[in-house]
Amino acid sequence: MKNKHVLRGLATISFYAEDHEAAKKWYSVFLGVEPYFNVPGYAEFRLGDYQHELGIIDSKYAPSGASEKPAGAIAYWHVDHLQETLDRLINLGATLYQPITDHSQGAGRFVTASVTDPFGNILGIMTNKHYLEILEKTNR
Repeated sequence: MKNKHVLRGLATISFYAEDHEAAKKWYSVFLGVEPYFNVPGYAEFRLGDYQHELGIIDSKYAPSGASEKPAGAIAYWHVDHLQETLDRLINLGATLYQPITDHSQGAGRFVTASVTDPFGNILGIMTNKHYLEILEKTNR
């Protein structure tokens, strides 16, 4: 490969929901924005400093064999206030999947939590000092 960057950044994280309309509304309330792209069965939000995309997709379009239970990898979104964001998610009906956990031996560099949204998707949130350092370097 000519380019040393095999993975350049998140393009879209896709969440599936049996009740697509309810999921779209729930995420609109949580995020404080409406989807920028919206067609029957698919909605997309652009989020954060780099406008990464979160797609909310009707579960009838899920890949064959997809689990109906929370499973697989967790993508973590950087947040400025971990406890406050976690509390808000739970108040909106998400359930705790993983409590606040410091993965940096108490240094506070990489602290995560995750919830299962009301539609069965795992949403990871974290405070990540490396993320903030990159933002500072790119003047965002």
